[in-house]
Amino acid sequence: MKFQPDNNGYYGQFGGAFIPELLYPNVKELEDNYIQIIESEEFQTEYKDLLKHYVGRPSPLYLAKRLSEKYGATIYLKREDLNHTGAHKVNNTIGQILIAKHLGKTKILAETGAGQHGVATATVCALMGLECVVFMGEIDIQRQAPNVARMKMLGAKVVPATSGSKTLKDATNEAIRYWIQHPDTYYLIGSVVGPHPYPDMVARLQAVISEEMKIQLKEQTGKENPDTIIACVGGGSNAAGAFYHYLEDEEVELIAVEAAGLGVNSGESAATSQLGEVGVIHGSKTILMQDEYGQIVEPYSISAGLDYPGVGPLHAYLHETKRATFMNATDNEALNAAYELTKIEGIIPALESAHALAVLPKMDLQKDQVIVVNLSGRGDKDLETYIKHLS
Repeated sequence: MKFQPDNNGYYGQFGGAFIPELLYPNVKELEDNYIQIIESEEFQTEYKDLLKHYVGRPSPLYLAKRLSEKYGATIYLKREDLNHTGAHKVNNTIGQILIAKHLGKTKILAETGAGQHGVATATVCALMGLECVVFMGEIDIQRQAPNVARMKMLGAKVVPATSGSKTLKDATNEAIRYWIQHPDTYYLIGSVVGPHPYPDMVARLQAVISEEMKIQLKEQTGKENPDTIIACVGGGSNAAGAFYHYLEDEEVELIAVEAAGLGVNSGESAATSQLGEVGVIHGSKTILMQDEYGQIVEPYSISAGLDYPGVGPLHAYLHETKRATFMNATDNEALNAAYELTKIEGIIPALESAHALAVLPKMDLQKDQVIVVNLSGRGDKDLETYIKHLS
């Protein structure tokens, strides 16, 4: 299939596993076993049971009537914000913690930006009684204090990353260094990034989003396929999940929305597809923001989950092949979209999800167009930011 990785983990020219020799046994063990584990009856039974009874899936597909009236199209929201822990991230952490257990791992390592993946990892570690260490940028620790408190309450050790921009990129750097020093630890990556097999594994675990979407659209519209799916992209796990079962159906328009920060060309942005070039970051070949010497350019976004200087290799391939249309939204556009959804639908979205909503005014929408916006997370964690900008 065109949009699945080859045996070496490449989507076209993007992907692979560029890792230190010390990590090769860990990554090779995972590569040799993950598909067999995921496809086993034992895994599927436990995974589906936890998604239903612990996470609360299926997440609703909600027809946003007032939003639809405003924009002159039929707009559905896939309510990942209603999952236990408040975002799509738990779909992946539930799956990976089961894989880690199958591999006999007892110590879990993670990185986090907005804190949603950190909370989801700490949650499943508490559920399974496993030790948990989460690296988080020092700046993100300050601006995502509620999620830091949750992680600590759940028993995780939260370690600040104090280098570079002190955000997600740096948390990932520190997590990889820790992994090298503690090779017995299972690294539970939160997005479709990192060395093969992580991008494929995370996409498979998040694919439950589009799997449910097909069933729910059939029930509500009589057709499995929408015309358009919109999702925000930092590393890109929620978008990968929302797109997954539609990748080969080119009649479905896929729109990936990146964070433009203060403007794509402002020097304070995270619009990787517009500003990036091919390079290697955190173990895979992809598109990333870098200077003329190949040094990573510090990204910026008001959203702690979207200020990553690269995208996952699947998304790099979707961009290169034009299978997905990449758009972007500035901080102010995302804030306005968040306030709008809150006031006309009574739903406070995460700042990440607000970026996806923010492109609706930029699109030429048709009355009979069926659009699904993946509402990847809820806005509890961003209330301080919202309140600050309201005043």
